[in-house]
Amino acid sequence: MKFEDIKGSYDLMVGLGCWCGPALHLRRHNLRKFSFPLDWVISNSLPDVSRLLKNRFQGFMELKNMRRTEGYAHFLDDGHAIFPPGGGTEPVNAHFIEDTYSNIVSVHDFPVIPNQDWKVLYPSYKARLDRRINRFLEKITNSPSILFIRWGVTNPTEAMELKSVLSEMVPGKFNILILNPVPGLQEISPMDWGIDGIATIQVPLDNPNDDSVWDYALQGLTITDRWK
Repeated sequence: MKFEDIKGSYDLMVGLGCWCGPALHLRRHNLRKFSFPLDWVISNSLPDVSRLLKNRFQGFMELKNMRRTEGYAHFLDDGHAIFPPGGGTEPVNAHFIEDTYSNIVSVHDFPVIPNQDWKVLYPSYKARLDRRINRFLEKITNSPSILFIRWGVTNPTEAMELKSVLSEMVPGKFNILILNPVPGLQEISPMDWGIDGIATIQVPLDNPNDDSVWDYALQGLTITDRWK
């Protein structure tokens, strides 16, 4: 599918990782209406994402499979930084918590609180995650047209697997837009893998949060008022 053929209006647009970029920039372009389970996590492996989708998120982020790993990010509420209750100019930090079942890392959900184990806040986190999962499954089932967006896919076979899994989940029409970061690339370059329903653009690797890259990727897209 050629990049220009993916342009148009959709009832729903969904970020599928591998980081927060799709959610952040869909929101910046007023194309995002809901928070979904893969918005604020690191999901480097597309086969793991496809497996998770195929299993409809069963077993995802179960406490028995979660462990704290190296790294910190800002504590966010659906992408918005949370600051200390007593004031301050720096947002609260959050632990990196890995789900060893899915190989996906929560990076914004478990705030660093002195003398408090991250597990204390797990029940409220899991309740919020379950709402996002249920919302995701409900919206993709009831949206006549959907655009899924994924950053970081270099293997057409993995992209085809994702499409196959989504075909079993989505009754309506859908397309997939892939942003493929390439080391040393200076300019954005559309490419065509020859797969129906999947459009791919090669983008520079150096700055994944470059507004101009996402402006290019999201140009010509609009969202309907089906979900007000």
